[in-house]
Order: sequence, then C-alpha cells, then structure tokens
Amino acid sequence: MDDLGKTRWVFVDGYIPAWSNGPGPEMVSHEAICVLNAGGQVAKVELTVFFADRDPVGPYRLDVPARRTLHQRLNELTDPAPIPPNLSYACVLTSDRPVVVQHTRLDSRQAENAIFSTIAYSG
Repeated sequence: MDDLGKTRWVFVDGYIPAWSNGPGPEMVSHEAICVLNAGGQVAKVELTVFFADRDPVGPYRLDVPARRTLHQRLNELTDPAPIPPNLSYACVLTSDRPVVVQHTRLDSRQAENAIFSTIAYSG
C-alpha cells in the first residue's frame, strides 16, 4: 500500500466560522484535514493557504506517521501564522509520500449544527 494516494491535494472551499454554538472543544466551529498515510514511512506534509486579498501563508508542516492517520484542525495551526476565521481561503497540500486527504467543516454557529466533508482534488 506504499503508493496509496497522491503527493499533491487541493481544496478550494476553505472557511473557518468565527464563532460557535455549543461546548468546546467538540463543538467549536472548525475545518480539518484528515490525512491517511498507508505507506511504510513517515509522510512529511506541507500546507500552503491562499487568499483572495493577501499573499499566501505557509508552509505549515505536519508529519503523518507510517500506517497512520492524522486529523488536524486547521483553526489550531499557528506556525507560521493562524488561519484567520471568517475569511475564505484555499489550500494546497504537498507530501513527500503518497497520502489520501479529506477536508471537513463543522459549522456550529446555529443550534442546528452543520457538517460537510469531501475528498480533496488530487492533482
């Protein structure tokens, strides 16, 4: 399974809601990437975030251990800078090993929570 996935992934519908309705940390509005590394070596992952009105930010660096998955909330990234809430963005993920990536958003601004998830585009 070493070659399961791709080394470049893109998701373009990024948006971290600015506030939440419900107890944290479970119900804090957020976006997350879920990365599967089915291979036998650590995957070195980098994220670059793009905006409509400012320069890109990144890379954010993450390690995904061999034969493991990583669920990373994007609103918890801080280095090189936090991703601003209430602002649309897109993200390019690159990895030195093939991985599979899924993108998820939890929007708890209303009492009736909404969640969506999608497989990112691999290019």
